[in-house]
Amino acid sequence: ICHACLQFDPAWVEVEPSGLIFSWERIWHPAHPALKDHGAYLAVVVELPHAGRVRMVGNLLGDPLQQVRIGAEVQGVFEHHPEASQPYTLLQWRCR
Repeated sequence: ICHACLQFDPAWVEVEPSGLIFSWERIWHPAHPALKDHGAYLAVVVELPHAGRVRMVGNLLGDPLQQVRIGAEVQGVFEHHPEASQPYTLLQWRCR
C-alpha cells in the first residue's frame, strides 16, 4: 500500500538516483556477522525531491570518518552482486 495515495497496486516508476541527505548515522559495530571485517560505515536516509520526496536508506560510500551534512547532494551507485548464491543489487550513495 502506498503511504501517500493509499493505492494497493502502485506502478513502478524509474527515477534519477540522486537526492539529498535527510538523516545519517555512523555505525561502529557490525549489524551482522558477515560485516565483522568491514569496520565503521555510514548509513544515510536520502530524500528524492524529484520523486515526491520519497526517502530511501543506504550506505554512504567513501571514508567512514568523513563529515556528513544534512542536505548534502548525493548520487546513487548501483552495486551488483551476481556471484552471490542469490544475486542481488544494492543501492549505495556517493557525495557529489
